[in-house]
Amino acid sequence: MSVETEVKVAVTALEEFRRRLSGLAHEQVSPRHFEDNALLDYADGRLRRQGCLLRVRAAGGVASVTFKGPPAESDLYKIREELETRVESAAAALGIFERLGLRVWFRYQKYRTEYRIGGRDADSGVALALDETPIGVYAEFEGSQEAIRRAAASMGYGSSQFLRDSYYGLYLEFCRARGLPAADMVFDERRPAGAM
Repeated sequence: MSVETEVKVAVTALEEFRRRLSGLAHEQVSPRHFEDNALLDYADGRLRRQGCLLRVRAAGGVASVTFKGPPAESDLYKIREELETRVESAAAALGIFERLGLRVWFRYQKYRTEYRIGGRDADSGVALALDETPIGVYAEFEGSQEAIRRAAASMGYGSSQFLRDSYYGLYLEFCRARGLPAADMVFDERRPAGAM
């Protein structure tokens, strides 16, 4: 079983973020790429009620299926079981799940650039993703709690800025604050090539 520990922070000044990142020992793991994500559940919403997530993602020519268990109790971090595997086709995976009685209940898109800060071991290194979404830019830090705290602080973010929400939760908050109806968090119906 793999356990994911992560936080997000809102990036309000993208150039400042990039300047701070350039001052750290880091490597780019993947260049900026488009991601199209579909969350699935049964008609009765049992996965969501249990705090679980089933996702099919198409990203940069790679498709994957991810299951995330319910988040553990934590004030600052989102900690949950994560099982993920690559699949040959996002469309085929969606078709299989639909035939098993699941349906897509939310789609979200983003442009993601991935970095590694610090060492490669789980205790010192942090996976950092810069996500450009239709509702704003976010940085996602994933690693051990101490490594996340150190990496975020080195980028100028304190624990008071940590967000545990999923992109669905952030999207709902965005819509509520603006009096907008919630649908899917997508850039435009004319999706880039490779979208689901």
